Amino acid sequence: MAEQEAGLRARLVSVGVDLVTQEGAQSLSLREIARRAGVSHGAPRRYFPTHLELLSAIAREGFAELGAEVAEELRDGKEPGGGKESPRAQLAALARIYVDFALSHRGMYELMFRHDLLESNSLGLRETSLPLFNSLVGLVSRVRPDVRAPDVAGALWANLHGIAQLWGWGSLQLATGADGVEPLVRAALDAHLGPEPR
Repeated sequence: MAEQEAGLRARLVSVGVDLVTQEGAQSLSLREIARRAGVSHGAPRRYFPTHLELLSAIAREGFAELGAEVAEELRDGKEPGGGKESPRAQLAALARIYVDFALSHRGMYELMFRHDLLESNSLGLRETSLPLFNSLVGLVSRVRPDVRAPDVAGALWANLHGIAQLWGWGSLQLATGADGVEPLVRAALDAHLGPEPR
């Protein structure tokens, strides 16, 4: 019975992930998730007492995916000569991964950072999201030991988030004439970390 309940709980989350991927965060009603999961509209409440808890479980899946991509890059990041990438190069890779994820997972990305809609302390959401920020802080501290790293990391994160949002809305293309986000990401890194050493 416990296995069956765990299976239904996982199915509700999986259906929610599919729904947010296909139709965006605004589509995540309990009734629609239950309908697509093939259960009564009251069934999700047995596993998720509040709508916020179900949304948090769905967002946790997004953080896990993004976190896995970042961890792989930071673990495997090698320069062509076989040496480990510099912290600056790792930060650039992390920034690209973040913006690429935001643009390719629009609905999930929107949900993940809407902490006004999520139960941040439930279902391990904090434990899934904060390590991403801590990775950013750690790299910033190695590149800029002269600054308070959480502040600079927070400003850089906000800048990358803004680039992703404004690009997704079509605003940055219109305003800057840029063909892609890469020059904007590099400019954000330079603005917060100083110009890349030559």
